[in-house]
Amino acid sequence: MKRMNVKHGASTSTGGKNVNRYITLRSRDGRFHIQLEKKALWMIGGLALALLLIGIISVGWGDTYVHPWEVLRAMWGRGSGDYDFILYRLRFPRALTGVLVGAALGIAGAVLQGIIRNPLASPDILGITGGASVAAVTFIAYGGAILSVQWLPVAAVAGALVVSLLVYILAWKQGVTPIRLVLVGIGLASAMSSITTLMLVMSSSFTAGKAYIWLTGSVYGASWDNVYTMLIALGVCTPLVLFFARSLNTQELGDDVATSLGVKVQRHRVMLLLLSVILAGTAVAVAGAIGFVGLIAPHIARRLVGRSMGSLTLVSALAGGLLVYIADLLARTAFYPIDIPAGIFTAGVGAPFFLYLLLQRRDRR
Repeated sequence: MKRMNVKHGASTSTGGKNVNRYITLRSRDGRFHIQLEKKALWMIGGLALALLLIGIISVGWGDTYVHPWEVLRAMWGRGSGDYDFILYRLRFPRALTGVLVGAALGIAGAVLQGIIRNPLASPDILGITGGASVAAVTFIAYGGAILSVQWLPVAAVAGALVVSLLVYILAWKQGVTPIRLVLVGIGLASAMSSITTLMLVMSSSFTAGKAYIWLTGSVYGASWDNVYTMLIALGVCTPLVLFFARSLNTQELGDDVATSLGVKVQRHRVMLLLLSVILAGTAVAVAGAIGFVGLIAPHIARRLVGRSMGSLTLVSALAGGLLVYIADLLARTAFYPIDIPAGIFTAGVGAPFFLYLLLQRRDRR
């Protein structure tokens, strides 16, 4: 990474005093540029602290209660050793996987909503999740006897990439416009859902039950391998999304305006779409089809920090992480000893929220 300069800018006047509202991170050659509002930095820090505190308190909940102080000591590698198996093998990987999956879905949703300029866009609605689901169910039904279950994430990501490529090709007509992209995506999402249902009906009851749990979305049984997989995906894709943040901000003004300002709209759009597919596909591969997180998290972020993609990306990640973590916490504690898939809780919140957005947009028209 090139050396970054930190600059303060965009000052405003309050009571006769100049107040710097923004912090700008810029590489020496000027090619990499991120502008973050100071308010957004406080919000990011507050959300991160809230996530940490909730994690420390709630990781200890369960059949075997672990005091928060013991959890904190274990996080620093200074635990007593009495709860090593429960914390290091069961609860820490599950909690971290939930947070990272939610972060990936939150960023993917923010990117898609920025590309399409539509607040209803998300990986679920555009067929990305559906493509991963079809590939995963196919693997569970037919590939499990031939290949190891470790290949399931690869199959899910491949399915998401294939469907996304198909969406882009079908939406292409002297370039890809946001409205064509969303219409083709909705159509293919419906087709993928139908194919998945057909495969479940034709499968054995054991295979259908196994696939259904995966389709609902759950981080039950998550391992450190899942954590490392998500860290790699986020570590690679998040800086690239931030790199294209200025392009996304400009694209919201319209393709013609963005092109006149020197933005390579079509090239940047396909790169951003690919990044969102990788993030959403990896999340679905690890935790199953946890729905509506990519829709809700960016809306929460906009309410907190506005529409600037630099801040929005990071806050969407934290909001998505909180959503999935809290959903999984409820899933494993609310109906104990039954462990319910976290996707049931996200769907329970997301479906009414989606209807609310539809009604809100109808009223505006």
